[in-house]
Order: sequence, then C-alpha cells, then structure tokens
Amino acid sequence: MGAGHHHGHGHSHSHGAARNTRRLKLTLALAAVYLVAEVVGGILANSLALLADAGHMLSDVGALALSLFAIWMAQKPATPRRTFGYHRTEILAALANAATLIAIALFIFVEAWHRFRAPEPVAGLTVMIIAVGGLAVNVAGLVILHGGRDESLNIRGAWLHLLTDALGSVGAITGGLLIWAFGWAWADPAVSVAIAVLVLYSSWHLLKESVGVLLEGTPAHIDLGAVRGAMLGVDGVEDVHDLHVWTITSGLDALSAHAVVGERMERRHSGEILADLHCVLHDRFGLHHLTIQIEPRDFEEHRCVALGRAEEHVEAGV
Repeated sequence: MGAGHHHGHGHSHSHGAARNTRRLKLTLALAAVYLVAEVVGGILANSLALLADAGHMLSDVGALALSLFAIWMAQKPATPRRTFGYHRTEILAALANAATLIAIALFIFVEAWHRFRAPEPVAGLTVMIIAVGGLAVNVAGLVILHGGRDESLNIRGAWLHLLTDALGSVGAITGGLLIWAFGWAWADPAVSVAIAVLVLYSSWHLLKESVGVLLEGTPAHIDLGAVRGAMLGVDGVEDVHDLHVWTITSGLDALSAHAVVGERMERRHSGEILADLHCVLHDRFGLHHLTIQIEPRDFEEHRCVALGRAEEHVEAGV
C-alpha cells in the first residue's frame, strides 16, 4: 500500500569519517615511529615483556592502518550489487582487530610459559627507559582518538589497542623496575601474563559487538518492545509485524517494519500515518534509516503466490 524510506544520516557520517581519518593518521605516525625503537630495545634488553609490548605496538600499527583503509572503503558510493555501499568494512576491521588481539595474547601466554621454565637475564633499566617512551606514545594516541571512540566501532577497536598497549607499557615499566632493583627475573614473564590477560579482557567486548553487528542483531541501546509500542501508539496503527532493527555500521542503525492501519483512509492516503511513524522513531529512538510498509487490515502478503500456484494448477488441468 505504501512505503517510507528515509536517508538523512550520510552527511554527518561523512564529517565524522573525515575527523576520524585525521585522528588515525596522526596516531599511526606516532605508533610506527616508536615501534622500531621498542623492537630494538626489546632485543637488546632480552625482555619478553618489552617484546610483547612491541608485538602489541605492531598490532596497533596494523590496526590503525586497517581502520584507515576501512574508513576509505566506507566512503565509496553504493552500487547496484552493494546497495548499502561498503560501510560494513568498518565492522570487519573491528572484528579483525579483536581477533588479532586474542592471537597476540595467546602467543604471549606460550612465550611466558617458556620463560617461567627457563628464566633468562633481562636488562631491567633498558626495559624501563623504552617502556616509558612507549607509554608516552600510547597516551598521546589515546588522547587523539578519544573523541572518535563513541562514534565508530572501528575507532573504538583502535583505541582499545592503544589502551591495552599503554597498560602493557606500565606493566613493562614495573617489571623492569623489579628486575633492576631486586634481580627478580620471574617478573618479566609474570608481567607478560598480566598484559595477555588484559588484552583478552579488552578484546572480548569488541569481538562480541562486532559479531553482533555482522549477525544483524538488535543494537544494544534499542528496546524492540518499546519501538513496537511507540509505533502502535500512532493514531491509525492497529498492528506492527516483521519489525527489525539492525546496525549497518557504527552510528547508522536501520529499521524495517509492516504497519497495519484501519479505516482512517484520509490519514493513510495522505501519508500522515507514515509521517507520524517517522517522527516517533526519529525523535524517540534516533532512527534515521527507515523502511515502513503500510498495509490495510486483513492484507494477505502471500496471497499473490497462492493465486499464482492455483492458476498453474488450472492451466495444467489438475
């Protein structure tokens, strides 16, 4: 009977992408420069904690580069075969970041186990000096990306990388201090295990949220029952079915639904009911991308299929 489709979010989304691109480029430059210093320092100091932190820094560089690529892809226009464009690339990047974090944590666990069994000498003072520099770089990156972490799951993934790396640097500093002051060689693998646990903890929510988006689950901030109730509260709407709310990419949620209307023919034909539905969903739930099918009472959606099959049987002489 009628459908409503609304796009009003693309302009603000592109502005956010431009801001996030600048943030990511600056953070990537800082991380890449310090990565070299941390790898060299870890080798010279023979520190697993520092090398683990360097490995995490390497994943930071990869994650930031992947995030930049995802933003670039998301800005490509939609095509007949990609009607939503490439927005989901950002979610795939976030998923890749989470998977990388988990892989790094598992690697650190294995290496730490070997170090516990056969402790090796570590240059504690060198570890501290290098780790302090790494901490400064990570804190700078956290400050730069802070403004974008609530706008994009992709940026949040990169921010989480930096947060866990910053805390890893704190751990490396602590381990270096214990080795330098007391000669406790076990402190290096112990700190490494603590870093790995932290990495696993921080990556789990990102992994869960990314998979949730890819499975087109209802966004966490949306109460589907409340959405249905708000739609039923619109004058003329008697029933709502086939209601779906899902996330296309961070900050871009979509809704599709069928709304059954009664005898208010004037309001239905003039589009007033559809307009009211749009206003309610936009104002109360922040939903912008809407597709709503208006149906009359007793409308049978699959009747045309059944009639077609009946006609085929008649023509076949059944």
